[in-house]
Amino acid sequence: MILATTNVIEGREVSEYLGLVFGEAVNGINIIKDIGAGFRNIVGGRSSGYENEMIESRNDCINEMITRAKNMGADAVIGIHFDFQSLGQGNMLLLNVSGTAVKLK
Repeated sequence: MILATTNVIEGREVSEYLGLVFGEAVNGINIIKDIGAGFRNIVGGRSSGYENEMIESRNDCINEMITRAKNMGADAVIGIHFDFQSLGQGNMLLLNVSGTAVKLK
């Protein structure tokens, strides 16, 4: 499966647009990661707990989107867009990945 944030794949032509595909994940941040992130907010630096949670969410969403595109008979997903948001009191992460499933010539 070819994945691209652009609307074209260089050297390939879209033969059919199959429709939108999505991958979604809502992950809760546990209290330990929340405390670690709070500490990092005070002293500075990166919050590996939150970063790892975002990486895991992103990978889950991409895999979900690929599965949905394959089920539609797609060769590629183009125009991919990632949208992260926090929910609740900031202890939930929402990731939505979307794109257009296409067949290529």
